[in-house]
Amino acid sequence: MFRRRRREQPEQAIEQESAAPSRESGPWDADEPHPEAERIDLGGLRLPHNPDFDVRLASVGDQHVGVVVLYEESSLQLQALAAPRSSGLWDEVRTKILSQAKHLEERQGPFGSELAGEMKVEGNSRPARYLGIDGPRWFLLAVISGKAAVDDAVAQAYLDFIKDVVVVRGDEPMAREEPIPLRRPNEQSGETSEQRPGLNPFKRGPEISEIR
Repeated sequence: MFRRRRREQPEQAIEQESAAPSRESGPWDADEPHPEAERIDLGGLRLPHNPDFDVRLASVGDQHVGVVVLYEESSLQLQALAAPRSSGLWDEVRTKILSQAKHLEERQGPFGSELAGEMKVEGNSRPARYLGIDGPRWFLLAVISGKAAVDDAVAQAYLDFIKDVVVVRGDEPMAREEPIPLRRPNEQSGETSEQRPGLNPFKRGPEISEIR
């Protein structure tokens, strides 16, 4: 299971990231050992770089609250929320979703219990899967809709993506279910390119657009 670690110096953080992970796959907590890879740094989320994916920030007003990833006539919505230290949120969130969406059923998936069925979008139905992952003081909600919700080959690309996401909860006090702040990759970060290995500051990075 996850363990919380005190904030470390950049050199220690790099060494920790290079250490052997204690689990086979993520999503990873930023404070636990996880595989070193090129990732898109969005502040509260670090996403694996896949050139086939169209990654967009979802915004409400001036706040970035989630990520939408488009691929093969499908979409993946990711949102990281603050959770209590003593318990996760997925049981509670799953119950809320079921109370509002009558065309979903519970089943077992790669991350444990998930919901699958039809979601209503502006009067139209679309196949969807709701996956919830509880981490240390955070909760990651992933919603796969479209072709990937029923096509295992397309879904696998999204599942592999989710398994390599890194969640950066931070130490700041946050309210229950408050979205963990995100930012565009070119906005101010507390880390320099020297502190984040595997990224070339002179190489053109992925284009991140916004959805409001």
